[in-house]
Amino acid sequence: MEIPVAAPKALLADKGYDGDRFRESLLIQGILPIIPPRSNRKVPEHPDYRRYKDRNRVECMFGKLKPQRRIATRYDKTILSFESFLNLAAARLWLKSFVNTA
Repeated sequence: MEIPVAAPKALLADKGYDGDRFRESLLIQGILPIIPPRSNRKVPEHPDYRRYKDRNRVECMFGKLKPQRRIATRYDKTILSFESFLNLAAARLWLKSFVNTA
């Protein structure tokens, strides 16, 4: 897995990434793995579930963006135009929280 330029402090992932080698490689790079254990793990590791709740917020945001066909199918030819439209779509969702709140 390619790590971005600025190394993250923690990695939030689902049970599919629960593997000893993957966890070890993250720890070697100085990244704290926050991954719930699979049900068949002999010695389950307990992650910080308070931090793991943030993953749900990210998943919900992607769920709200996917109905917008342009984002789901990535029609844009350049990264800049795709990211720009992604920012516009996210801002549009964010602005909805300010409407009719009195």
